[in-house]
Amino acid sequence: MTGLIIKYGGNAMKSIELRRSVSKEVAGLRAARPVIVVHGGGPVIEASLKRLGLESRFERGLRVTTPEVMEVVEPALTQLGKELAQEITQAIGLSGRDAQILFGQALDEGVYGLVGEVTRVNISALRALVTVGFTPVIASLAVDASGRVLNVNADSAAGAVAGALRWPIVYLTDVPGVLADPNDATSLRPRLTTREALDLISSGVITGGMIPKVESALNALAQGAPVAVIASGMAAGVLEMAAAGQAGTTILP
Repeated sequence: MTGLIIKYGGNAMKSIELRRSVSKEVAGLRAARPVIVVHGGGPVIEASLKRLGLESRFERGLRVTTPEVMEVVEPALTQLGKELAQEITQAIGLSGRDAQILFGQALDEGVYGLVGEVTRVNISALRALVTVGFTPVIASLAVDASGRVLNVNADSAAGAVAGALRWPIVYLTDVPGVLADPNDATSLRPRLTTREALDLISSGVITGGMIPKVESALNALAQGAPVAVIASGMAAGVLEMAAAGQAGTTILP
């Protein structure tokens, strides 16, 4: 059975009340098909680093992850995943450490530190969990050949899971989708092909933080996902519509 990958994180989960509402929607979708959630947790990590007086630094949109920062990142994401799993119910919080769910390799360690990309997904373990009715909730942490934990961009990790399983993916973000005019929320592009999305990036219509989001969606499609949807996670009730292609921007190969 084909299921659904949901990427959740960032500003879309800042509100506890909204997060719990989205979690209920995830549980509702599970009644019709298997669901896997892949999550980040930038705001949670940021708050933890600030509390400990540790520097938060980014290079090309990726959090530079020193061993000291990783000591904050891993427990923060792990706890968040457990909380999400509890809210979704009948769910299990996981990371790359568990059955090598996400296996990866480091990027340029001299630049990014312990930041990596997913090179293999343990789809057998994920299929086993969803077959017996559980929803895997996966923190965007991979493990490498030497057993080290790597911090992975959550959009990229979710795309890798969607591609490996060849399932559709919904990216929940803080905007309605891809906008023809970033300053006009009514200028939503409800449907794009891969070629059209690339053209919008090259022409400067897609800019700023939407570029990596769209690029992650395109990578998911290139890896085997049949469809990717970018939609708002800032309002209750959107997820079910997005999963049906009735909200946000649907991107096709």
